[in-house]
Amino acid sequence: GRMISYVTKEYYMLNKPSGVLTATMDKNAKTVLDLMDVKRKDLFPVGRLDYETEGLLLLTNDGDFTYKVTHPKFHTDKTYIATIKGGITISGINKLRNGVYIDDFKTSPAEAEILDAVDGHTYIKITIHEGKNRQVRKMFAAIGCTVVGLQRIKIGNVELGNLPLGRWRHLTSHEVNYLMNS
Repeated sequence: GRMISYVTKEYYMLNKPSGVLTATMDKNAKTVLDLMDVKRKDLFPVGRLDYETEGLLLLTNDGDFTYKVTHPKFHTDKTYIATIKGGITISGINKLRNGVYIDDFKTSPAEAEILDAVDGHTYIKITIHEGKNRQVRKMFAAIGCTVVGLQRIKIGNVELGNLPLGRWRHLTSHEVNYLMNS
């Protein structure tokens, strides 16, 4: 005798530009939902990317999905390309690989590799297993490096690919299933 409402669960990938808030609304700044022409009031970001960071951001209205992707006990990998000013030593890379101290805790060991060095900048691929506030930037700062650009390219095995900056797409059922069951 009671009305039951059914909500369709939705899953999106967005290539978030720098200068956009990972929030659902803000009076003074553009948010990730402002970039989407899907005007659903029940969508929310899965985790966060800081204001200056660009790249892969997931959005959904599924709380269980968000929990599976973001809770530390599930160890969902997040992969970034960091552009740092100047160079980095092998010792610095090894420190990232062993974990560094930031904000009174030691990070889990990261996967880190130098991709290229061009025009006074070094490009490093780094995969972390946590998701603390501004963690990648703080990890590089802890070893004396300044991040001048940061892009998340992958969550688990779900890759940003060639999705243009500021654009979005639906996640495939395969991607959703992988993230829910990994």
